[in-house]
This record gives sequence, C-alpha cells and structure tokens, in this order.
Amino acid sequence: MIFSIPNVLTLQEVDKITKSLAQGEFINGKLNPDYQAQLVNNNQQLENPGRLTSRTTEPSYESAVLGKPPRPHFRTAVTVSQTTSEKQLTEQIKSALNRNSLFKTAVRPRAIHSVSLSRYDVDMSYDCHVDRAATGNTRIWDTDVAFTIFLNSPWKYEEGELVIESGDEEKGYKLDSGCALIYPGTSLHRVNPVKKGTRLVAVGWVQSVIRDQNDREILFDLETARRIIFTRDGKTAEFDLISKSIANLIRKWADL
Repeated sequence: MIFSIPNVLTLQEVDKITKSLAQGEFINGKLNPDYQAQLVNNNQQLENPGRLTSRTTEPSYESAVLGKPPRPHFRTAVTVSQTTSEKQLTEQIKSALNRNSLFKTAVRPRAIHSVSLSRYDVDMSYDCHVDRAATGNTRIWDTDVAFTIFLNSPWKYEEGELVIESGDEEKGYKLDSGCALIYPGTSLHRVNPVKKGTRLVAVGWVQSVIRDQNDREILFDLETARRIIFTRDGKTAEFDLISKSIANLIRKWADL
C-alpha cells in the first residue's frame, strides 16, 4: 500500500529542520558501507550520530547476522554539536510520525529506525534499487515499510521525483514540504536526477507489528469501515463485530 500523509511535520518543524541542515555537514552517499548502495547512491547524507572521524570498523547486518567480518570504511569529520543536532532532528521526525493517527493505523509501527537526512544537488540521484530486508548495528530491525518526508517545496527544485515501481507501471512523487510518502520496503524505487535547485528529504524505515503488507491493508480497511460506522451511527452491533475482528486478526498476525 502506497499513500501520502499531509503535514506530518508542521511549518515550524520544517523550518527548524531545514535551518539545522543548512549548518550541518554532509557526506557522499557512496560512502555507505552497503555495496549495493555504493553502486546506485549519488546524493549527500547528513553524517550519522555517533560516527567518528577516520577509518572505522562497525558491525553491520552482514557481520551481525551472516557472520561475515565487518567492512572498514571512511567517514568524514563531524563535530559534537552536529552529532547532537542530528540526534535531535531524527527524534523529532520519529515523534511527528508517532503522533500521526493515519500513520499509526496504516503502518502499525513497532519501531521507526534508521532515519537519514539527505540532500540532492544538481545532477544528483539515486538509481533503481530495493531496500535491504533488515538493517541496524547493535540491533537488527526489519524494513517492512519505508517513508520519505519532503523537507522543501517541490518548486524549490526541478525533477528529482521519487519513482516507485508497481507491477507493470511506475509513478513519480514530489510532495509539499512536511508531507510524507509511505511505501512498502519491498518495492523497487529510485530518485530521478535533480536538474535545478536542491532536494531535501528525510528517509527511514519501520518494522511493523503486522509484518505482511496485505494483512496491514486488510486491518486498515476494517479500521476505516469501523470509524465510518461509528461516525454515522455510533456504537452499533456492526461496529462491535468489526472491532472483534480487528482485535482477533491482530492476535493472529502480530509479531510482538
């Protein structure tokens, strides 16, 4: 299920984040330790919190789960104040998503994780790829659902659409600042090259309590129908039956 959520971030929150990004230090997205990302990623990302200057060896999905030795890689410098700012920004984004009722109903998050702040200048892009099935360092999280929150207005840059493939078609998205696009982590997607201006986004992933996307959609449809009935007729026998079905399906499908 692909859907957009308007105004996940308020105008004040967007303004605060973009001003912080203007002072932040970005690194080349190709420095990502994932070999697949190195091949397709042509953007800049705000340095992750807790990463230090110089050559580092960090645990990865391959080392933690598959038993492979960690891959050393280079990181550029980041100051303590920038690290603190990065943490504050990602927590602000997580908080905004967690307070949004549509997001909670449709995604049913267990954990919002791996939030990254990215900048695309002219000619930068992200070629077609699918997200890794799981990610994390000290703890591994699944990437059931992906999200992109647009941090500047679509008229601030030309092209640079987020394109998601679905079956035999694809669709491009450029949303207003503060709006979020939610899509399955299993989908092939890309970011077209920016032709003018700068594209700013926050991207991240969610491990859902309901792991299967089809099951999440069934629950979302039932919840929508239940709310319509309650708004129109109040607490009825039909409302109670749907409530029972939702609760029992969560018991059946939930990964807790």
